[in-house]
Amino acid sequence: MQSLIQEIQQTLVDLVGSGVAAIPGILGALIILALTGYGANLARRVTASLADRLLNNRSLQSLLTQIGYITAWIVGILIAAIVAFPGLALGDVVALLGLGSVAIGFAFQDIFKNFLAGILLLLQQPFRLGDQIIVNDYEGTVEEIALRSTQIRTYQGEVIVIPNSIVFTNSVQVRTAQKYRRTDLAIGVDYNTPLDMAVETLLKAANSVEDVLDKPPAEVDIVEFGDSSINLVVRYWTAPQQANVRRIQTQVVIALKKACDQADINIPYPIRTVYFFNQEKYNDHYDLNQRDGVSQEVGVSDRN
Repeated sequence: MQSLIQEIQQTLVDLVGSGVAAIPGILGALIILALTGYGANLARRVTASLADRLLNNRSLQSLLTQIGYITAWIVGILIAAIVAFPGLALGDVVALLGLGSVAIGFAFQDIFKNFLAGILLLLQQPFRLGDQIIVNDYEGTVEEIALRSTQIRTYQGEVIVIPNSIVFTNSVQVRTAQKYRRTDLAIGVDYNTPLDMAVETLLKAANSVEDVLDKPPAEVDIVEFGDSSINLVVRYWTAPQQANVRRIQTQVVIALKKACDQADINIPYPIRTVYFFNQEKYNDHYDLNQRDGVSQEVGVSDRN
């Protein structure tokens, strides 16, 4: 019994001694982690400055800045682990990272999927910061392309954060990809209107709006014979931003209506004709005998 107590005491002494011996390493690791936070921020500022000088694309600048920040943290954590555990060899670190990566991969597969999708989006650049896009029924201006998500601001001022995996695997409509964008406005004219005169009037009205572009030129197409009108489509080009498109569309509609009024071109609306009849005179609610009698009379007259 005495030997067991002595063995337990010796074990406790060894544990306390090991803990005391490990205190400098742990303190050194904590100091290294604190310095890593400062160094990571410094690395982010340095990489951001270099990227700003070397690259014109803001998305790639953001990618390099985030990679520099994450790399600094990874290096700092590895150094802190080696200082805290001096017996930890490089092979042990590699093996630990290998086993940990499998477990972390299963636990955080969605995060890594978004991370890889973010890198591919930043490298391929299907759209850039400031572009106006539509993805998954969301439309707005791209404000940030991070490694995990893409942030857009809608035209109503709301912020939408979309995971990069969704952006990467779905169709994205980039409305500001080109320098100009076309708007189609439908309008109908009366059947008595000379079509050549109508086309010329509408085209002149569209071109009279200041912000309608000359190149590509505006067009007026006659598309169909409608129920109440001959339908045309006025096609014109503007700057691609949504605010410009909406504002110029209002101006073009006003110009078209004013031009039609001045040229005595009637813009018809659907017309319905309603017939009224005397229900007492035209009463179809006969009784059965009356209907049979009518049928017989009709049958006789037909035979004659």
